Amino acid sequence: MKDLKTLKIGLLGSGTVGTGVYKLVESQKEEMPHKIGANLSVAKILVRDKTKKRDGIDQSLLTDRFEDIIEDEDIQIVVEVMGGIEPARTYINAALRAGKHVVTANKDLIAEHGKELLDEASANGCDLLFEAAVAGGIPILRPLKQCLAGNHLSEVMGIVNGTTNFILSKMTQEGMEFSDALMLATELGYAEADPTADIEGYDAGRKVAIMASIAFNSRVTFSDVYTEGITKITSRDIAYAKEMGCTIKLLGVAKNTPEGIEVRVHPMLIPSGHPLAKVDDSFNAVFVHGDAVDDAMFYGRGAGELPTASAIMGDVIDVARNIQFDCCGRISCTCYKDLPIKKINEIESRYFLRLKVEDRAGVLAKIADTLGRYNVSISQVIQKDSREGTAELVVITAKVKEQNFSDALATIAEMQTTKKVSSVIRVY
Repeated sequence: MKDLKTLKIGLLGSGTVGTGVYKLVESQKEEMPHKIGANLSVAKILVRDKTKKRDGIDQSLLTDRFEDIIEDEDIQIVVEVMGGIEPARTYINAALRAGKHVVTANKDLIAEHGKELLDEASANGCDLLFEAAVAGGIPILRPLKQCLAGNHLSEVMGIVNGTTNFILSKMTQEGMEFSDALMLATELGYAEADPTADIEGYDAGRKVAIMASIAFNSRVTFSDVYTEGITKITSRDIAYAKEMGCTIKLLGVAKNTPEGIEVRVHPMLIPSGHPLAKVDDSFNAVFVHGDAVDDAMFYGRGAGELPTASAIMGDVIDVARNIQFDCCGRISCTCYKDLPIKKINEIESRYFLRLKVEDRAGVLAKIADTLGRYNVSISQVIQKDSREGTAELVVITAKVKEQNFSDALATIAEMQTTKKVSSVIRVY
């Protein structure tokens, strides 16, 4: 196709994902006229050091000056893959004020400052799309905003961090301890040199905040999300879970209840027959429940150069089509409600409690009595491994308010017959 205009992209960052975006734009060049009715090309790439050799990237496109992108009137689409809050926040706001459309993969920024950026986009009639901010290559934000817009969504939950899922999968399948599984994840490139954001649940918490905001049409920020990581999970916990027909996963859970929105990330025992229990290694999956669609699950690669670049390119193509048909800014901020956020101590859960206690008559009865005084009912008890006067006790509770369970646990921990509270894990 000749005489078609060319839509130009300014790329902020050329790391793993940025390189993936550049590769996809280049590999899809012949397809773009058919897909969007125009040509598409990367015009400039912002980097810290433009003298550094970057394999597969045209060095002439590199710049270390943001002004070269923001002041170039031919650049209509800015793709931000730098990560972090600053300077990404400043750059995106500047791009929107300049009338440029923005595609970003920045979950940290969207989870904290999404409203500010969406308001800026709306004020300037621009698109701001961020599909790649959650679950890598899995389409989930666009389905929540568009395909499922006819539903009242009541729950969004899933596995949205590949690093922790890989670690728990190895612990489950091979009996590894957490430290060994983390070491393997680091060696294979699944875990960063500093894995804190992953293993403490912060990465998943940011993604849950974004999904909850869209699903329930009410603003949820990262600070609203209760987060708990997987560092305390042991192979023994996993063995007990298996015995009870369950699997331990780090789940992000968002529920829209009559009392308010629940948003939390923590390890959880789920029945081994549940679809999420079968999601292994670095794969992600998101489970959605709506009044019309009922249950739907989205599954795929949650990270990586090309899966994430795939989500970014989907957004870029969407923006390009909007430019072609002069309909940019048609879907802006969807948070038109102001629903309360429930505190973690108000949420009801079932619990897996593993204790080391004195092995003598009356101990179990005393623990059961203590739980009962705080309105915590017992569903199941397992007692094993009596050695040298110490027994291991596993208690599964019925559903109970978090505050009641916490109060009961504090009392049990102080009892003379309690030697150690080994594990506390919620049960789905």
